[in-house]
Amino acid sequence: MHKRTFLKTLALTGTTLPAFSMDEWMQQYVALTPGDLAADEDFWTVIRSGYRLKPDYINLENGYYNFLPEKILDKYVQHIREVNYEGAYYMRTVQSDNKKKVTARLAGLAGCSPEELVITRNTTESLDSIIAGFPWQAGDEAVMAHQDYGAMLDMFRQVAQRQGVVNKLISVPAHPNNDEEIVQAYADAITPRTKLLMVCHVINITGQVLPVRKICDMAHSKGVQVLVDGAHAFAQLNFKIPDLHCDYYGASLHKWLSVPLGAGLLYVNKERIFQNWPLFGPSTGEEKSLARLNHTGTHPVATDLTILDAIDHYEMIGAERKQARLLYLQQYWTKQVRDLPKVIMNTPAAPERCCAIANMGIQNIKPSDLATKLLQEHKIYTVAIDNPTAQVQGCRITPNLYTTTAELDVLVKAVGKF
Repeated sequence: MHKRTFLKTLALTGTTLPAFSMDEWMQQYVALTPGDLAADEDFWTVIRSGYRLKPDYINLENGYYNFLPEKILDKYVQHIREVNYEGAYYMRTVQSDNKKKVTARLAGLAGCSPEELVITRNTTESLDSIIAGFPWQAGDEAVMAHQDYGAMLDMFRQVAQRQGVVNKLISVPAHPNNDEEIVQAYADAITPRTKLLMVCHVINITGQVLPVRKICDMAHSKGVQVLVDGAHAFAQLNFKIPDLHCDYYGASLHKWLSVPLGAGLLYVNKERIFQNWPLFGPSTGEEKSLARLNHTGTHPVATDLTILDAIDHYEMIGAERKQARLLYLQQYWTKQVRDLPKVIMNTPAAPERCCAIANMGIQNIKPSDLATKLLQEHKIYTVAIDNPTAQVQGCRITPNLYTTTAELDVLVKAVGKF
């Protein structure tokens, strides 16, 4: 039997491939471009075999939490057992050194210095620590968008109430004609009193990818610092954080890097490390580095260790390959439904403005009712987004690497019936 046929058979029967077989098998595809490989269902069927998938529904809600491939999950359980086995000995003797190793590897993936990055619990913790700890003065202004994540908008509201900060919200155009239209929307909100601008790398409710570097350069030209919400960008898009020219960047590793719940990152440009107040008082020695913003106390260290295994898996697949496949899947279904009479697409069509995530509404159907119909009538699990302030009402559809085009055909067929 040909190797590809053999491995595909394993995938279809749910058999997990041993690591050495997977590494050997991947060599067959070295010569293929990411674009060519994106449509190779045989390749992605084998990648799918590494996941344990619930058969009750087609999961198209991978934006909240990208659950772990079995290989990473096994490593996670192993780390839990090892830490539990050593107990306080582990925590007191090697915990710190291991976290430094993990941080260095993660920084390498992010393209920054280990001194500019810390491991947090999630994006909310990362970004809120900057928003709350920024050296605000009464009357200072902050710029953000209605389409930003609620937890960060909540923190901006708190600093407004507590410190007299003036929040200025813009609306990001859902179907912009060019980058300049988006950049100008932010630029128009900046005044001489603006100190901080927050922008999403990928808008969580629509999947729209924003021209972050251009926004950062514009803001810096006006003396404004930039905080980037990268919750849905890190390990979905192929980029390096310093190339964005931002001052701060936060991300959740339990999303597209497939790390267990409870891990995120915070990047702070080295020039800003000592500017902000910590949320928690730093211990002796922590005040001399970015650790001053990252005092965590005792926490689940097995999650941190699993970051290394998740990076191994991500690099085995390849950043360009992953992004190309995710974009291919999104474009596969959106191109088939975008022009249907009742369909409302809340995500740009241009491939440079999107990737895995898209948001679709149906005329005269509430998002919650649409999500219910998709699940009950078609066994498709999504999430309803009903945010009239952000001008987004529909269901967020988020495939993952294990998603097949056959599953997306079920979605397309279902949409055609509305």
